[in-house]
Amino acid sequence: MWNWTTGKSPIIHRIHVAHRKFCVSGVVVLSTFGLASELMCRYLTQRAGVDIWWTGSRLNELPSVLPKVGTPIKAQAIVPYRYYFNTVTFSYTTAFWSWDKWESQLDWLALRGVNLPLAWVGYEFILIETFREVGLTDADIASFLSGPAFQAWNRFGNIQGSWGGDLPMAWVTDQFALQKQIVARMAALGMTPVLPSFTGFVPRALSALYPNASIVTGSSWSGFPTTLTGVSFLEPFDPLFTTMQKSFITKQRAAYGADLSHIYTLDQYNENDPFSGDLTYLHNVTEGTFASLRAADPDAVWLLQGWLFFSSLSFWTNERIEAYLGGVPGNDSMIILDLYSEAQPQWNRTSSYFGKQWVWCELHDYGGNMGFEGNLQQLTTGPLAALTSPGSSMKGIGVTMEGQEGNELVYDIMLDQAWSPTPLDTTKYVDAWVARRYQRVSVPPPARDAWRTLASTVYNNQDPNTQATIKSILELSPALTGLTNRTGHHPTAIPYNTNTSILPALRSLLGAKAQDAHLTTVPEFAYDVVDVARQLLSNRFIDHYNTLITTYNTPNTTTQAVSDAGSPLLSILADLDALLGTNENFLLSTWISDARQWAHGSQDASYVRYLEYNARDQITLWGPDGEINDYASKAWAGLVGTYYLPRWEAFVEYLGETKKSGVPYNATLVSQRMLDIGSQWAKETWGENKGETWGVEGNTWEVVNRVLQRWA
Repeated sequence: MWNWTTGKSPIIHRIHVAHRKFCVSGVVVLSTFGLASELMCRYLTQRAGVDIWWTGSRLNELPSVLPKVGTPIKAQAIVPYRYYFNTVTFSYTTAFWSWDKWESQLDWLALRGVNLPLAWVGYEFILIETFREVGLTDADIASFLSGPAFQAWNRFGNIQGSWGGDLPMAWVTDQFALQKQIVARMAALGMTPVLPSFTGFVPRALSALYPNASIVTGSSWSGFPTTLTGVSFLEPFDPLFTTMQKSFITKQRAAYGADLSHIYTLDQYNENDPFSGDLTYLHNVTEGTFASLRAADPDAVWLLQGWLFFSSLSFWTNERIEAYLGGVPGNDSMIILDLYSEAQPQWNRTSSYFGKQWVWCELHDYGGNMGFEGNLQQLTTGPLAALTSPGSSMKGIGVTMEGQEGNELVYDIMLDQAWSPTPLDTTKYVDAWVARRYQRVSVPPPARDAWRTLASTVYNNQDPNTQATIKSILELSPALTGLTNRTGHHPTAIPYNTNTSILPALRSLLGAKAQDAHLTTVPEFAYDVVDVARQLLSNRFIDHYNTLITTYNTPNTTTQAVSDAGSPLLSILADLDALLGTNENFLLSTWISDARQWAHGSQDASYVRYLEYNARDQITLWGPDGEINDYASKAWAGLVGTYYLPRWEAFVEYLGETKKSGVPYNATLVSQRMLDIGSQWAKETWGENKGETWGVEGNTWEVVNRVLQRWA
């Protein structure tokens, strides 16, 4: 605890919970007459210059003599809800997190004023109990539940069952225990967890048990085989739906506390169109769903991810949306997340969701991809424009990224905008953010210049066709066409000039290091240098890929010419793997070890392999046969070196073979070769192959300098 009399403080690793609660209360006031404990958070970040980052907590860097408060800080949240998480974040990012990572994450949320976080962990435990109660056997249930890395899409009703083995009960019970810790900490920090509910997706065997129940088959999803999709849906106007909803929520309230939260997440048509487009049918679905929630909890509020209205735009006409939302009585009974507000808002075409409460959300990152991208101007002006638009029913600002990987600046500014009635000055904000991130009262000018350059280029993306993290083509299955200049929410087109953005930013960061050698001890600085160098290599890869394709398509090109044109691609991948391996935040081995840890050192080798297979398959094939191949690709050391590099080696070799033999290029053959490589890789065990290590290797600064010399 703090000694307010002397102004001294010990160097501590954590701040008492009471010192953080104010961040989610909605009002912050600091005065020069003293520092109340509940006002600690703003003091920590704005006066003491310390913070928690995705790379770790720096609260232990507080000076022994606390800085003076100085000019009073007054702030009030402009919206009652500050929301965080996407259902799929619980698979793409947090699937294998243990309590220590969750603890740090929740503290990060508290420091940023989040008061409405999603809390999906442990859902299957209560769902299984509910299924058992209506007579389903464990075998019936096992055929329905999906693996640890794919549970989000089972919860959405997109997939059922698993590949690589049934979901073990050891996993289910461990996650339930973890959820108890998570929601307790959320409550202690003054947050209201958004809890799961019964959605209506059920094992196929339920139809046999209840032949008169209204159960329909959902649509197929993303090319998965019929055994793994077309999920059975118990329609909400059937009495059995209410019975199961009451069972689920009663058990959940008993487990976590009856008054922990009355807000429930419930999505029934995520990339899965309704059985009928009839307006009365759609109205009856929501009417029955909401009635079931209120039957279980008289104060229930339904939270809905609004992704369906964009992803199935042709189905969800305004007339159907109005009928669907109209089944829920009152405007305060529902909260809609306008999931992709920064690029594809739906609130403006639906008359502010016909009066229902809604949250302006930043989606930005799909699949946990790691390429640089952002639009700071839109993030600071868009929410305010929506809030003040005529008839607006907007009640919140939120972050709903699919995966939490990189680009931390854009999420920070989004959450901080929730506390300002005017658009944040992005230049001032970035300068202050960098000073806090690098723990400097006076930031070396080159470091400031680096981020100003990035803010005015990379994070000033005005191209409406590339409003999402930029996916590197080196992470895609090699092909002769279709990789570059993709647009949409998985863009590969680069909407900035690398030579006037990434390259000078990297040089400026290294210039800052030359001026202040102590920066090398700041984890966030080292992370940023690696990340900017990573982006440089990713962009240079495109240039050399284009050269390879041009060379290959030139008449009478020799095998040697093709090999020579492909050589730089392989060199970039080797350098990228070495670069990423110098920093603990870019290691494939972390993702794999996080998965394997849930076996708790068990001698059951099959459970360990099952966990690792889930982790490997998600970031590569995403399905038993590459159904969503490379969707969740990552720029991680180990993944680049043992997966992407062999694929591109095989591709370059194949191009040379066709020139030598005169056999035409066969896209189907290439695709099958890549799937074979993926299938084999997903079944491997980390550390058994030569060169696969668990920790950091190499010196960041030596590798970065080498990267600059070779690829600048």
